[in-house]
Amino acid sequence: MNACTRLELGLADCAQETLPDTALALPVYDTRNATTADQWVLEETPVALAYNGITHAVMLATPQDLEDFALGFSLSEDIVRDRRDVFEIDIAARAQGVEVALRIAGSALHRLKQTRQMRTGRTGCGLCGVESLAQFSTPSPVVADRTRVRAAALHRAMASLPDHQRLHQLTGAAHAAGWADADGKLLLVREDIGRHNALDKLIGAMACSGLPPAQGFCVLTSRASYEMVQKAARAGIGLVAAVSAPSALAVRVAQQAGLTLAGFVRNGQHAVYSHIDRVE
Repeated sequence: MNACTRLELGLADCAQETLPDTALALPVYDTRNATTADQWVLEETPVALAYNGITHAVMLATPQDLEDFALGFSLSEDIVRDRRDVFEIDIAARAQGVEVALRIAGSALHRLKQTRQMRTGRTGCGLCGVESLAQFSTPSPVVADRTRVRAAALHRAMASLPDHQRLHQLTGAAHAAGWADADGKLLLVREDIGRHNALDKLIGAMACSGLPPAQGFCVLTSRASYEMVQKAARAGIGLVAAVSAPSALAVRVAQQAGLTLAGFVRNGQHAVYSHIDRVE
């Protein structure tokens, strides 16, 4: 297997031949048997998001489902408030990474210019570009949906999530965010080396597919942090179930936003931290 072998995983047709690799097969020394063999390693690539010619953010992400990522990021960061405000998304490989150019409505661009934060995002970053405590304390929107599900649905969705994590199966390095219906059947899954990016990709995919947030819930392979809960609330998602723990701030934000937050959803057990009456 060549060290530069490319793994094709559903990249956008417009740039599939030129985008960076999603994963690479690299020679790795294994101490268990004292041999060197090729192993798939997940890629992270700088992805610049530009709106009407203005670069707004540079994020490190896995170069897959970048149209979903761009749309989801735009929605979850309140740059646009409806997918119809995004007129066009162009993806192009550059020497240093990938540029995603979005053409958005004038009203959205005006709002972006008023609150613009130039930032370099990292895969584990939550507050990149926030310049003041006032910006950080901006409240999340209140979720209109009052999603109610049975506990069995949470576990059905979480238990089936690994079967849809092709990147993680291959590399062991990808987070996933999935969307399930009220019965726990997974309808969409997106993966990325960054947990925030995986959720943004899911939000974008949901918007493209027209899936209503009121008719399901989100499952995450990561912990539930403040920014993950805030992104979900901005997307109108009423219930988030994570395989690991939430932070105390995430619980407070979920409570204020009217979002049900569950953690430690694994092995038939779970904990509900906010609006506990909505998990039956």
